[in-house]
Amino acid sequence: MTKHTESAYAPIERNTPVSWTPEQAFQRFTTEFSQWWPTSTHSIGGKLVKRVVFECRLGGLIYEEFTDGRRFQWGKITAWDPPRCVGFTWHPSQHASEAQDVEVRFVPEPGGTRVVLVSRGWERMGTRAARARRGYSVGWGAILDVFAGRRTAVVLLFAALSHAMTFFLKATGRWEKEVAAAGGRMA
Repeated sequence: MTKHTESAYAPIERNTPVSWTPEQAFQRFTTEFSQWWPTSTHSIGGKLVKRVVFECRLGGLIYEEFTDGRRFQWGKITAWDPPRCVGFTWHPSQHASEAQDVEVRFVPEPGGTRVVLVSRGWERMGTRAARARRGYSVGWGAILDVFAGRRTAVVLLFAALSHAMTFFLKATGRWEKEVAAAGGRMA
């Protein structure tokens, strides 16, 4: 990787404090992933999602499963060090070759834990990298707010935009085409 690429696509780093111990925060992020992840705004299928799976082991998969049984892979666990760190590739709606590398650290601090998320590897997206990085810069912050149980203005804005986009795609008959075009479909 060249120095120019590194500076053009610096990693995104977002963090949030929570009142939980590192063990509790790690468990919530991983084992309880399907309970807190906002599928209505951050998924391929929206209301079609039956469940989201985060396989809690090195090499485990992260994917969503539709009510009709279709599965779409979002990533793969690349680091598993409870309760300190979990790492994974991240590529919902994209081919795995364009995946970002995400690391989530659980740092003890007075009164709880600081959850630190770092996302890198944007250059793999080629010409779409700058735009995707801008979106994820806001999106990862919103995801950490949801994880921490905070309903911020950004979280509410994502919800409104997601519902409007879904309505538009369904009204124009493009919903199934968009779902079919989503990368990461699993056999």
